[in-house]
Amino acid sequence: MTNENNELTIDEVKLQASLEQKDKNVGALVQLIIFKLGDEEYALNIDQIKEVVLTPGIAKIPQTPEYIMGVANIRGNIIAIVDLKKKFNMGDKDNEFCNYTLVVESEDFKIGILVKEVPNTLTVAEKDIDKSSTVLQYSNLDQECIMGIVTSNDRMIILVDMIKMMETEGMNKLINNK
Repeated sequence: MTNENNELTIDEVKLQASLEQKDKNVGALVQLIIFKLGDEEYALNIDQIKEVVLTPGIAKIPQTPEYIMGVANIRGNIIAIVDLKKKFNMGDKDNEFCNYTLVVESEDFKIGILVKEVPNTLTVAEKDIDKSSTVLQYSNLDQECIMGIVTSNDRMIILVDMIKMMETEGMNKLINNK
């Protein structure tokens, strides 16, 4: 499924996700990109991801928040590269090198999110996403940024709206490249 550079196009990811669809009678289905930060699994809606690429060279930018690692040139676009482990205050366990970058795109900006492994896809029914505010009320993140907890077999996956998170951080004002 991947090309010779181990990069995934969004079409390849969507194809893989569509192959995972099961019974159409489960209600509305949501396609997610699953990635790990430390020991926890996180998910983004597939519509927020433009592509998955090998992590390019990153140029450090002074006087930016600690979680912004710098900028990188991805297919001719200069975009901010974000380390969510630092953003979520999860520490720098073993200083893991992040081999891949998820390119997240909104109408106002593009950012790259560092991940260690090639992310997986998962198609879930909307009913399998626990959106209960009691689950999320203890998070320091804006409640609009965490969309819920996905339960799939024995897994619990935190569903994040990366675009809302970056908008609340004022990322669209820091970096306005498209």
